[in-house]
Amino acid sequence: MTRAGARVHVKVCGVTTEDDARMAVDAGAAAIGLNLVPASPRRITRDRAASIVSAVGDRALVVLVVADLTVEEIRALLRDTGARCVQLHGDEPPELVQALLPHAYKAVRVGDATDASRIDAFPGEHVLADARLDGVLGGTGATFDWRLVAPVATRRRLTLAGGLGPDNVARAIAVVRPFCVDVASGVEEAPGRKSAAKVAAFMRAVHAAPAGPAA
Repeated sequence: MTRAGARVHVKVCGVTTEDDARMAVDAGAAAIGLNLVPASPRRITRDRAASIVSAVGDRALVVLVVADLTVEEIRALLRDTGARCVQLHGDEPPELVQALLPHAYKAVRVGDATDASRIDAFPGEHVLADARLDGVLGGTGATFDWRLVAPVATRRRLTLAGGLGPDNVARAIAVVRPFCVDVASGVEEAPGRKSAAKVAAFMRAVHAAPAGPAA
């Protein structure tokens, strides 16, 4: 459970360059997301991912975003890039998540209460809730009804994603009280190119938001 007064962590996702990764970490990001999903406009190569992991070092957690790979393929990516964690953003079953713990967590796309009820089917301490948009895995800039996942944040380390930006992240935190907030398009100049000004504004909004579990 989130402790009262606990700081909300920030993950800047869809990073494509070493400079943007360093900028996000300098601004206070606790985690960096690197997208390896072929259909994503933020997709990078395995070699570029390894270079960004090296640039970040131990200053932040680097998470590989993947979809519908095998356990063996994912373990090879972790080994080859040096990243320490994977975000499973496809249609992976709970058994695959279990096989990769504690270095993996499931992203669940949420559009209604039925979607939200699926979250606890996946094992592990961490889980991510993203907006569901048919035919798209993520990174759409779409939001969803945050109240659907607020109960999850009382029992899991929930990362809240989906259309967050400097203008709405404080409201999202007030509703959900998540462990972490995930931002991609909300701090971009163009897909995969982060804006230092927007990242800084996002961080200020997170720091100004209420912390701890909702009343």
